Amino acid sequence: MTSNDPASGQGSAAPAGPAATPPAAPLWSTLLIAAGALVIAGTYLWILATQPATLGVDLGHTTLAVMAGYLAGALLIAAGALPRIPATVLALLPVMIALNVVIGQIVGTLTPIPLYLDSLGTVLIGVLAGPAAGALTGVLTNLIWGVTINPSLIPFSAGAAFIGAAAGWAARAGAFRRLWTAILAGGVAGIPAGLLGAPVAAYVFGGGLGVGTGGVVAAFQAAGASMLAATTLQAIPSDIIDKAIVFAVAFLAFRAVPQRLRSRFAFTAHSLPPKVPGRSAGAGTRSGEDLP
Repeated sequence: MTSNDPASGQGSAAPAGPAATPPAAPLWSTLLIAAGALVIAGTYLWILATQPATLGVDLGHTTLAVMAGYLAGALLIAAGALPRIPATVLALLPVMIALNVVIGQIVGTLTPIPLYLDSLGTVLIGVLAGPAAGALTGVLTNLIWGVTINPSLIPFSAGAAFIGAAAGWAARAGAFRRLWTAILAGGVAGIPAGLLGAPVAAYVFGGGLGVGTGGVVAAFQAAGASMLAATTLQAIPSDIIDKAIVFAVAFLAFRAVPQRLRSRFAFTAHSLPPKVPGRSAGAGTRSGEDLP
């Protein structure tokens, strides 16, 4: 199999093995993903419309509704994404999930900074293999992490699925061809991610979960903001910074992956750097790529 994509800057090259091209998605897969997205959106809009006073001090109807809605939507998306992913990509999921958990556990629970950095593996596989792989990795990370170490992460599966899908969408749009566009894409993705996570933090856990995030929420509450408003004010800037950093690190990690390995994943063609006119392959860099 050969590749001759002039936009990739690589010219004709024989990859090291068969590219991991996603299988054709059945209609039921698309319907499941759409249903999951609607369930999550409906849950979020219900929270905004009703603004219930119940917080995460007990298992009231608000707490259960947020948990059930977000988790059900995330599981539907994961079920719809699974048939879209080649077996070679599925083999990478345990590594990416472990990367998420290790970094997130260290940053989120052991440091005072109001960041998470727990989606690096999710974003990286989204760049390598597309939105479906990213979304599935995000959901599985939170489920496995929640079952084994920290149950509080399970309701955040919907936001994790969105970040994985957003990484794939950004890669498809060419955002990972340059460092600055990857950072910009991460910052933009952080806005809806923060909005999605705020109701969970507010109505399930009564504020932020980490040392740093909880402190910021408490400060906004002391200034007179409601729990949901305080959590949202904390979540949006934190997620913008968090996802901008994660997307930047994922960009650097993607560039560090050897070309022979990257060529096994057909989706990576979207993120190969553009060719600079007049520069021969191999000039100025170790791998023949142009600098960001």
